[in-house]
Amino acid sequence: MAQTDPLLMIPGPTNLPPQVREALGRPGFYHRGDRMAALLERCSDGLRHLMGTSGDALILTASGTGAMEAAITSLLSPGDPVLAIEGGKFGERLREIAVAYRADVTSYVVEPGHAADPGQVRDLLSKQRFTAVVTTYNETSTGVMHPVEQIAAATREAGALMICDCVSCLGGVPVRADEWGIDAVVAGSQKCLMLPPGLAFVGAGERAWEAAERASMPNYYLDLRRARASARKGQTPWTPATALIAALGAALDIIDAEGLEAVFARHAAMAEATRAAVTAAGLELFAQEGFRSPTVTAVHSPVDSSDLVRYLRERHGVLISGGQGELKGRIFRIGHMGTVHFEQIERTVEALADGLTNLSFGCDAAAMLDAARQAATDAGAEVN
Repeated sequence: MAQTDPLLMIPGPTNLPPQVREALGRPGFYHRGDRMAALLERCSDGLRHLMGTSGDALILTASGTGAMEAAITSLLSPGDPVLAIEGGKFGERLREIAVAYRADVTSYVVEPGHAADPGQVRDLLSKQRFTAVVTTYNETSTGVMHPVEQIAAATREAGALMICDCVSCLGGVPVRADEWGIDAVVAGSQKCLMLPPGLAFVGAGERAWEAAERASMPNYYLDLRRARASARKGQTPWTPATALIAALGAALDIIDAEGLEAVFARHAAMAEATRAAVTAAGLELFAQEGFRSPTVTAVHSPVDSSDLVRYLRERHGVLISGGQGELKGRIFRIGHMGTVHFEQIERTVEALADGLTNLSFGCDAAAMLDAARQAATDAGAEVN
């Protein structure tokens, strides 16, 4: 039977650490007062560190999609030629937002499960002038990490802006916006940052703000220029989600206490453990080797993944995700981000082995657990 408190091993929202839950339950406070000003400054500093930028790190009350829309509409104009890199549902979403606001979009469509080719991006940029390139870093729907550093280099060489969706990886993998040449980083609260949904983040550098001065796409609530002007006064332009911002402060404290490099290493180790377990079951990983995400693992499913997801939820209280769009029923995805440690991987592997077996795909739970434990140990993680 499912436990009262389910284990969220989906690619977000993620499990909430006790410090975050405590922060969410504290009394409310005035969103225009000194406390909020200090909190916004502390959180912005922490986000800048995670994004690897010396520019602005703005906090919006919205979902990650709101951050995508804010960046596109605040930095571009109708008719601007935009190259959209699409390797899954969230690359598609960036393209859809740009199209909705009348950008002239060219799509570079990558086969799902594969990473974008920086050489192909460079070739496309050499054949036509683009104002901006929009791409995901970590494609949540396929478990692929695109080679964003190389894509950003090609984009900068072509004189275009780089807008990068880091929603499902900020705080779990290195992001070095200034060093790599990413002009706008967008992210959300409910992934590696260990919060409920409801906050969106945009990091914007100098070239982004120069573009914002020229931009003429219509927007209002998600106007980054308004957000920047308010942030300089220690405020937000609209009523913020005060409890979530307080919880963000707690989450950033957790990351600081562990140390950012240790956080990255833990995410990588949990990814290795997950991959080892499913491989030991005789399953095939969906993402291209060399470009597999440290925060979400996608796996070819030998059974209807919708049935598998339901079984794990109802029988074990473990939530994983199926595929999206054309991948529905064909793959399953395990999120290992945020607070995840080996105990959670272990519980997930046990549930997965039972689910596969009961859906007529025999597998050896002990072998899967042994493989996971060995991989985690080899990666330097603590395993009980």
